[in-house]
Amino acid sequence: MKKSVSVLAVLVSVLFFIACNTNKVAEESENEGFENFITVDGNQLKDGDETFRFVSYNVPTLNYNEDEFEFSRLSPYSLPNEYELRDVFETIKQTGGKVIRMYTIPARMQNAPEGTPTYVTDPGEFNEEAFETMDMVLALANEYQIRVIFSLLNNWPWMGGRPEYAAFRDKEKDEFWTDSQLIADFKKTIDFTVNRVNTVTGTSYKEDKAIMCWETGNELTSPFEWTVQITRYIKSLDSNHLILDGYHAIDDRTVREESITESSIDIVHSHHYEVDPQKFIENVERNIEKIDGRKPYMIGEFGFVGTPAIEQYINRVIDSDIVGMLIWGLRGHRRDGGFYWHSEPLGYGRYKSYHWPGFDSGEEYDERNLMALLREKAYEINGETMPPVPKPSAPELLPIEHVGKITWKGSAGASAYDLYRSESTEGDFEIVGYNLSDASQQYYPLFNDQSAEIGKTYYYKLIAKNKSGESLPSEVVGPVEVETKMLVDNMKNFGRMYYCTRGITISTANDRKFKEDMYRLNGKEGDEIIYYVPGYIKHVKINSFCQEDMTNLSFELSINGDEFEEVEASRTSYGSGAGAYGYWVPLSYQMAVNVEAQFLKVKINAETELSRLELEYR
Repeated sequence: MKKSVSVLAVLVSVLFFIACNTNKVAEESENEGFENFITVDGNQLKDGDETFRFVSYNVPTLNYNEDEFEFSRLSPYSLPNEYELRDVFETIKQTGGKVIRMYTIPARMQNAPEGTPTYVTDPGEFNEEAFETMDMVLALANEYQIRVIFSLLNNWPWMGGRPEYAAFRDKEKDEFWTDSQLIADFKKTIDFTVNRVNTVTGTSYKEDKAIMCWETGNELTSPFEWTVQITRYIKSLDSNHLILDGYHAIDDRTVREESITESSIDIVHSHHYEVDPQKFIENVERNIEKIDGRKPYMIGEFGFVGTPAIEQYINRVIDSDIVGMLIWGLRGHRRDGGFYWHSEPLGYGRYKSYHWPGFDSGEEYDERNLMALLREKAYEINGETMPPVPKPSAPELLPIEHVGKITWKGSAGASAYDLYRSESTEGDFEIVGYNLSDASQQYYPLFNDQSAEIGKTYYYKLIAKNKSGESLPSEVVGPVEVETKMLVDNMKNFGRMYYCTRGITISTANDRKFKEDMYRLNGKEGDEIIYYVPGYIKHVKINSFCQEDMTNLSFELSINGDEFEEVEASRTSYGSGAGAYGYWVPLSYQMAVNVEAQFLKVKINAETELSRLELEYR
């Protein structure tokens, strides 16, 4: 009997603990939710009695990552976790933004690699795990006091949109606008989303004040008859939120007159990627004149021009009745280290997704200065004094399997990191990596501790910093035993090589075809590279890209750099098709070395882009 009572007491204690500690996000969201829905007053937006204006960012991967390009992955799609979402919201908070525009509710893509997550799996069928990610998005939006423009549909196939809804029923994409069955299918998605009860906060989406507005979709080429049917349907389900017309008014294509006069549409917007900045001004003026103060108007997307042009654009918005503008586009930190990366095709190969607060990797498009400008203007549009950027929070060192492959979860707003090392947890930590960047590599470890000594055991900790100061240190990671050292070549220059033929060149274009790797070495059939290490080679790994799934590389070893012998390496293909971007086939080679060799020769058998070499030795 006493034993039963004891068990019962334990169970009561456990249940009490769970009740007191249920979901930190939910607790914080309840305490820090918004007071008001956003409303319309003439041609302005209101948050209670305050005018609501903004300069902020599109975050197309807010609820769905499309850029998971770890070399061995077949699918680039994943669902963000809480760390990644918090990083995005903290970033927007630091930049002074009040709004995030998300991209879409993804629908299952045709020919997507097995295991690819999505939101809409079939007509009227939905992925609960994915929508729980969306629940987390809205919970954090409340916590961080950032509104979300909630886009319901994508006009394009990226991530899964209108073409996918049509494909569910074996119909053509343009039938989506007129076919009663396809319209009914999309209404099921709207109904499910608007009426969904958030599993984190317990609030239904239609009652969630973090949603600034519903957007009918991204860049929709829809006839107005479809638009008004959908906007009126949303209003019939939800009387709390505003509706933004997602019609594709881009560059010189103006907003529609019908959208301005239709009562179920509350906000209109346009997208702008004009090459000539003067055309932006002209086209925006045409929209202002056409709207004539009858409805709130915002710039939903813009970008891919120089910083002086962006400043001119924002100043024009601030001096007008335009409610706000959102630049395209921002990506945040990645749970496995570094950032997510995305080459922007409209940027003529020059532009990538922005990473706060700007890094050397974005120097080509003036990332640091542009993001500083956007932050300044985010406060100016609201007549607020810009505060200092906060010191970064402590980063998180990830488990270290080898001193040549050290990486970490970054801190929002950190411009650099210092890595410290000690031979004991109680000993003095010395700096071994200074002013390290977590935007220097794409989907690879961030640091190689070349000063580590074989036979020793080390402990590491990391500090993030920016112009406001340093973070607290990360947790100490270790012990890390050094059995081998590593030569790492990320192909940024020719400095790691012992020798190469003249045909080898550095490639820095078309990164999307190569898993967003910004620096690669291009070689043709007959080209060679030789690497040397001050010890004996124990293991070799080299990642490459080829236009065909073939043996594009072969290898030879030597002890003296004069006489080489051919050796076999295992080859693994991670190709999943060329896709819309024309992906090259990722081919990885590995081999354990059981002979005495200090020189490795890499022979190229077909046009190849070399991505990374890891050469372990002792």
